[in-house]
Amino acid sequence: MKNQLKTAIFAFVLGVFALNAQTKNPIVDNIVKEATENSQLEPLAHELLDVIGPRLVGTPQMKRAHDWAVAKYKSWGIEAKNEQWGEWKGWERGVTHIDMVSPRVQTLAGTQLAWNPSTGPKGVTAEVVILPTVKDSMDFQNWLKSVKGKFVMTSENQITGRPDYNWEEFATEESFEKMKKHRDSLSNVFRENMKRTGYTARNIHEALEKAGAAGIVTSYWSKGFGANKIFSARTKKIPTIDLQLEDYGMLYRLAQYGSKPVIKVVAESKDLGVAQTFNTIAEIKGSEKPEEYVILSAHFDSWDGGTGATDNGTGTLVMMEAMRLLKKMYPNPKRTIIAGHWGSEEQGLNGSRAFVEDHPQIIENIQAVFNQDNGTGRAVDLSGAGFLHSYEYLTRWLGAVPENIKKHIKTDFPGSPSGGGSDNASFIAVGAPAFNLSSLSWSYGNYTWHTNLDTYDKIVFDDVRSNAILAAILTYMACEDNTKTPRDKSVLPINPRTGEQRAWPSHRSPQRKGGLD
Repeated sequence: MKNQLKTAIFAFVLGVFALNAQTKNPIVDNIVKEATENSQLEPLAHELLDVIGPRLVGTPQMKRAHDWAVAKYKSWGIEAKNEQWGEWKGWERGVTHIDMVSPRVQTLAGTQLAWNPSTGPKGVTAEVVILPTVKDSMDFQNWLKSVKGKFVMTSENQITGRPDYNWEEFATEESFEKMKKHRDSLSNVFRENMKRTGYTARNIHEALEKAGAAGIVTSYWSKGFGANKIFSARTKKIPTIDLQLEDYGMLYRLAQYGSKPVIKVVAESKDLGVAQTFNTIAEIKGSEKPEEYVILSAHFDSWDGGTGATDNGTGTLVMMEAMRLLKKMYPNPKRTIIAGHWGSEEQGLNGSRAFVEDHPQIIENIQAVFNQDNGTGRAVDLSGAGFLHSYEYLTRWLGAVPENIKKHIKTDFPGSPSGGGSDNASFIAVGAPAFNLSSLSWSYGNYTWHTNLDTYDKIVFDDVRSNAILAAILTYMACEDNTKTPRDKSVLPINPRTGEQRAWPSHRSPQRKGGLD
């Protein structure tokens, strides 16, 4: 009896081992092993972010990044090319140096905004003034006569440089509430005064330039210690600089109290005329269904206050590493795998919209698009993007993903289609199944999204590695799937504001000549 029991147990154990052997997938295991033991993420990040730097559309750095990506793919045995889709204002950032020279000398933390003309090496030295409190637009027009030859501060002055979470931790409840009420009151006063000028924050710079101002000083605080949003200038002939909150506030108070601060700005940028704009397209050709496609998607461009590390350097690294893993461990996919590194996402998804418009034959035969864009964190949300049957295939593909990765991912089916925000929306708008690998925040909104702090040191490589494994396995599973993904759309809910049914997003053509008018 004991021998029979031992035999039965032994047979059961053998059966379990046999079942495990049948269900284990060597390609998935090899992808995980290679990504874990031979990750290329750190050297890729260094080369892209530290060596090449930020990738503002129209700059030489953007073109260098495209060429670097093509060369890197070819070194892995992956075909790649730069595909032109438009033109942009060519521009290159040079030295920016900002000093207060009166009532004392102090070097200030700030930078020139994108596509702004050069001051030349001698720079511009002038008094700094703040916007006045005016009764109406006529009052403001009278004041405009006084701005000739002066730097004008156009941003709201912040009463605290401490983020709210810092106040919540250390302030009394009464003090925190008092600060917020005071801040809200001052913001309302600023907005109402701006309305009375007859201008908005978007067009007042043009009026100041026309009136002969020497330059514009802004501060777009990102509500985090040391963090400012850095975008583009709205002046065509005079310098526009953005100062960090601390220095902006000091200048503001000096001007407000009548100390007449003077600053010197040297901003030696270069106008390079017309620059071509590209998408970098890498491809691993399919062996059985080469005319069907799985696309790995990430925008390649960035703003240039930092080096574009988490927006969208990390998305780029995820897709490049996923392609490397797939080429090494799955070199003959059933379907064709494309990595799309899109240009000018930051100005309106232009690169991916151009790809969609220029490649209808690919768009018609997309099996899936996986896009990653919102920072360094591990993927925690996967929506069905409004596709009715997305649950059936996405959950099937997720089944192959290691538990330590997929346990963090919350799914939402059928979900809602994205109308914008990142490049997956370009594909969704034409009915192609595109899904965003939405990431954990890591204080992305305040500290790195479009800020001067978006740099290599903010990358959490464990999370990026997890996302590369996820993207590679989802791509592998989508390629292997015997069925073509259906494109049936869910019925969208009623918009509570209008009482009408929400409509599926529609395709918008890209801007193919940026900043050239």
